[in-house]
Amino acid sequence: MCEHSLDELGPLPALLAHQSGDVVPIVTPVGDKMWLVREYALGRLVLTDKRFSRAEAVRPDAPKLNDAQPVPDSIMSMDGSDHARLRRIIAGTFTTGRVAAMAPSIEQLVDRHLDAVEAYGPGADLIDGLAAPLPLAVLCSLLGVPQEDGDRFRGWVEVLFDISTRSPREKARHRLELTRYMRSLIGRKRLRPEEDLLTALIGAHDREELSMAELVTMGLALLMAGYETTVGQIGVAVLALLPDTAARDELRARPDRLAPTVEELLRLSPSTPVSFPRIALEAVTLGSVTIQAGEGVTVSLLDANRDGKTFPDAAMLEPDRRGAGHLTFGHGPHRCPGAALARLQVQIVVERLLSRFPAVRIAPVDDPVVWKEGLGTRGLSRLAVAW
Repeated sequence: MCEHSLDELGPLPALLAHQSGDVVPIVTPVGDKMWLVREYALGRLVLTDKRFSRAEAVRPDAPKLNDAQPVPDSIMSMDGSDHARLRRIIAGTFTTGRVAAMAPSIEQLVDRHLDAVEAYGPGADLIDGLAAPLPLAVLCSLLGVPQEDGDRFRGWVEVLFDISTRSPREKARHRLELTRYMRSLIGRKRLRPEEDLLTALIGAHDREELSMAELVTMGLALLMAGYETTVGQIGVAVLALLPDTAARDELRARPDRLAPTVEELLRLSPSTPVSFPRIALEAVTLGSVTIQAGEGVTVSLLDANRDGKTFPDAAMLEPDRRGAGHLTFGHGPHRCPGAALARLQVQIVVERLLSRFPAVRIAPVDDPVVWKEGLGTRGLSRLAVAW
């Protein structure tokens, strides 16, 4: 397998550039001071230790990583029993068995999108033709969002994930539109319940297991986080695989290598390079640094995934790698609940793409690879391919 260097990962957040050391001070894009944890073991500690609080990180006076942080009543912003309560409500949807049962429908979606890519011909954009519409269709089906609302939702979400080029007023307007839409959809679901996650969440609200605000926020959080991060992960995983002819040849010869190869692609190139920040509730020693109470800490998932102490030859794609798991989906109580679903989509895309187009490669056209700018996640806006 070939080496996958950081230089191939496209633009990275400025706070990750030219850093060295296990725990380093940074100034965030919004001008706040914070600590960046780059070492794997220390990163896992921050993501699991109760002395580091997500709830405190969304307080108005807390240091911020950017202006795309979740609201206080989001599952991503809670600690302890409140977080566990919301987590339990959705846990059944993302069990291994239920996610595996979605594979046939996802395969059909991928094949349909690849039909359109093939019909377009060499030079087709794999992001617009596959990576973007697939997660949106999967999430809309899972939650019960009408497919015809997908394009409108996609536009809203891309604005809210933009951390540099949109005005606060524009973001507030789109956030309000999203909230109004979700409340309207909840009202329609009450009149016509269906077999979907949003109907199940309404049932939980009726049993007083979550408030109306939590219900609305939960629906939006699952759609927004599950969409943007999965689009990014599909794009960066495919981009990393295209020049690695050894990995592609092995995948075609040995389909059983699909799952471990995708795990390595996820490790090497996470679409979310840093974790949501946390606030230290007391003084905590991390390596050679003592984090004081009230100070912010974020984990570089990208650097932790390439920590040579945990992953020997960390820049190499090694499907036979054993030992610690990567942090692309986080770790501990706040580990992404939809990790299995995102992983499944990447696996199916890689398998179907290489099966349909064994010689797929970056197209010889102007600007075949274009990275999104100004987002809290990493991803491509264009990936033109030929075969």
